[in-house]
Amino acid sequence: MAIGRILVALGLTCAAHPAFAWVYPEHRDIAVLSIESLDPERKALFDQLWAEARTGHEKRLCEQGADTAQGVTPECIDWAAMSAIGGDHSCSSQQLLDTVISSKWILAVAEVAARLKVDLMQVSQTSPVTSRQEGDRLIGELRRQMESEAIRADRSNALRIADMRIQRADSEYATRAGTNNAHFLLARPRVDFTAQEYVETTLRAGSEINAVGVWGRFHLSALQKATRLAQENLSPEERATLARAVLADEAFALHFMEDVFAAGHVAGTWGDVSQRRGTHDHYNESGLEVRTWQTGATTVVLTGDAHMRPEDAERAAEAVRLSLEQVLDTAANRQRTTNIPYTSAAPNEPEAFDVCENNQLEPMSQGREPTPEALQLGVEVLMLTPVPGLGEGLGAMPRFRAELGPFLGVAGAFNVRAVDGGFTGLEDGSGFVGGADLSLRVGYGLDGVIGQSGDGLIYFSVGYSGDTSSTNKYTEAAPAQEGGSLTAAIPARTGFTARIRMPFYLIPGDLLLLSPLYLVSPETYQGIAVTSVNGGLIPWQLGWATRFGRFQFVLGREVGVTFYGLGSEDLSLLAPGEPPGSGPRVVEFKSTYLEFPILEYRPYRSFDTTQSSALVVKLFGAVDIPNKGQTVFPPGAPGADLDRVYSIGVRIAFDWRRYF
Repeated sequence: MAIGRILVALGLTCAAHPAFAWVYPEHRDIAVLSIESLDPERKALFDQLWAEARTGHEKRLCEQGADTAQGVTPECIDWAAMSAIGGDHSCSSQQLLDTVISSKWILAVAEVAARLKVDLMQVSQTSPVTSRQEGDRLIGELRRQMESEAIRADRSNALRIADMRIQRADSEYATRAGTNNAHFLLARPRVDFTAQEYVETTLRAGSEINAVGVWGRFHLSALQKATRLAQENLSPEERATLARAVLADEAFALHFMEDVFAAGHVAGTWGDVSQRRGTHDHYNESGLEVRTWQTGATTVVLTGDAHMRPEDAERAAEAVRLSLEQVLDTAANRQRTTNIPYTSAAPNEPEAFDVCENNQLEPMSQGREPTPEALQLGVEVLMLTPVPGLGEGLGAMPRFRAELGPFLGVAGAFNVRAVDGGFTGLEDGSGFVGGADLSLRVGYGLDGVIGQSGDGLIYFSVGYSGDTSSTNKYTEAAPAQEGGSLTAAIPARTGFTARIRMPFYLIPGDLLLLSPLYLVSPETYQGIAVTSVNGGLIPWQLGWATRFGRFQFVLGREVGVTFYGLGSEDLSLLAPGEPPGSGPRVVEFKSTYLEFPILEYRPYRSFDTTQSSALVVKLFGAVDIPNKGQTVFPPGAPGADLDRVYSIGVRIAFDWRRYF
């Protein structure tokens, strides 16, 4: 029952995990670029509106709306950063503004993001080898592959550190997005679906929540408030309040407009959690060729989170700038080809609609419903955005899968370990033992709930194991040294084996002990599970990627047990005679062997649709606990006191899984 609650909690964690389009610094960079590319007149309008919005909050809100001189320790939040905070660190524009102005943790998140930007820039500046001369083609290709893996590892490690620090500052970071698709584009139902039809569908009340729909709702809210700024006679305090609401609504909206330009968010959202996550990650990293809604537009290649190129930022910034221009022109009462009518019903406060808790778009309040002019303004911006893929069925984009969900597997392994002696304590020093085992596994994969460095793997395996006899002898006497395996300190043995692996929060097994908490407070337990998956409260168990493979400290996450002598004839070993000088004694015994992996190295891993394979090398410590020792020869000889045998060794395993 407890295991079931853990799987449910971790499963919900994975389902609730927000599949980010861009990371915080990328969101902010797009917003900065859009502001910098405003024409001088609109830039002056923006600066004036931002200055009004800062009234009373000058310490927390930066003087510049796009502070390009901001270092790695921001002391304030600029408007450009608000588009990064919206959606990923808040669920509505009202919550966004409250978080920016009042929270104690948002500056810590901004600092992590600033550091991440520097790290990602260093990764992007790493150039792979380009030489393809005939003489060194093979060596050059291997070198290019190694450097490509090194770049991928550096990016993964940068995200690992940032995710860990952000989760520590913002405890709801990994679970805030809920189980909906607010950050994704709604798939087209047919190939001849027009931009006008798409806007009407995505904005319609009752539609599945989606990126364009969320942008449209909050952008409309900003436009409606902007009409009040343009046409009402407000006091300075009232203008400041309304200006903050306008800019908060628009910043929140633009987070989702920026998401529209991430490859993994264009490909479609159908399928189970594993397919959605796998498809998202694949296209974000590998890129996706798309076209925009503009007639005659050429195709472009998009990337996604942590892979943003300058052309990606410029493309997204163009649409973001147009959206912002609509708000600025409306606030200044500047006439456009299409103008939204004055909306007196627009409130003074930012929009409160929660995109994390709602799976469908709710109707706007009376007097604020989308007008034909609003829909036309939406189409104007949409023309610059990528056309989403078709829905599930004929013509849909290929789907990919992540290592998430239940699996069955087979693992084969061999190990070599150094033992500190034998069971009697009278052996001729230490020695070595070799072994092999084959096991069947059942488990639940949650590799990387926040990122690729996480490890939410849970499994239980049973199998059969066999050991060679030890290289040391039961005594230092000369006859024993010449007796081969018959006089080994530890005989060759076989036994049934079992193994369990599970992440933990602070101490091994605590997810089991805390599982009743899920019945009382699912969100609290889910937060604990997220932390456990991503290295624990003290995050020393996060994976570390390198060009040569992945390393992870795993002490406490996994334990193996082998029952030697169970279900077979009793094992026997030789012990020195008692009293000394008499013949050796034959002692029958059973033992329980416990193995504790310490460090894990994974040089190879492959995953294809539903199957994965990996080569894993583990450094482990172990203890072999004897029981039921009985002297059977010579008759009447005194019993032997058997001691525990401690060992340290290396285990090499091939792990195959089939996901369902």
